[in-house]
Amino acid sequence: MKINILSNRNTILDQYLAELRDINIQKDAFRFRENLQRIGELFAFEISKTLSYRESDIVTPLGISRTPVLAQQPVLATILRAGLPMHQGLLRIFDKAENAFISAYRKYTDKKHFEIEFEYMSSPPLDGKVVILSDPMLASGMSMEIGYHALLQKGSASHVHLVSIISSQQGVDYVKKKIVADNVTLWLGAVDGSMNSKSYIVPGLGDAGDLAYGEKTDSKK
Repeated sequence: MKINILSNRNTILDQYLAELRDINIQKDAFRFRENLQRIGELFAFEISKTLSYRESDIVTPLGISRTPVLAQQPVLATILRAGLPMHQGLLRIFDKAENAFISAYRKYTDKKHFEIEFEYMSSPPLDGKVVILSDPMLASGMSMEIGYHALLQKGSASHVHLVSIISSQQGVDYVKKKIVADNVTLWLGAVDGSMNSKSYIVPGLGDAGDLAYGEKTDSKK
């Protein structure tokens, strides 16, 4: 598995990451969602450099321009609900892409321990296609693993890009251990050192879903 960490370079991504983490800026849910979307767009641009292109003759008012265009649109997949703004950013760039949605949730066995339960997926067939699976936070890594293996039920993708904005080091190690495949690339904005007792990334940013859409009362126990 190849791993790309975008914050290893100084780019505008770092500004958006800083705003996502800032406890005062987080009070503006619209701004939080916008920054998730912007970072999704930046990831899309970086991933686009790895895709296949074909030459196409484009007719202009003054002639013909031979221009490379995508040979195949990727399939964009995300894990509900926190992944929606980031997914929208990816979709703004890959605006002809097919889409897949995965529902998963934390099922607590006690106050400190939980399992990730897969609940639902809507996806097109994936045989031979490039898939981009996004989830803004890669904490324990279990949600990403479950999402990846759920997608495998829909066919053999030619390549899978796993995308998270902030990851714990434990999450990176877990995904590397559980997803052993040469056709998988892990894209990260930043990697933080640890998690707390509730498996939230530290320093992280908190609960991305709550910050984007408001606090929820879990219906699954």
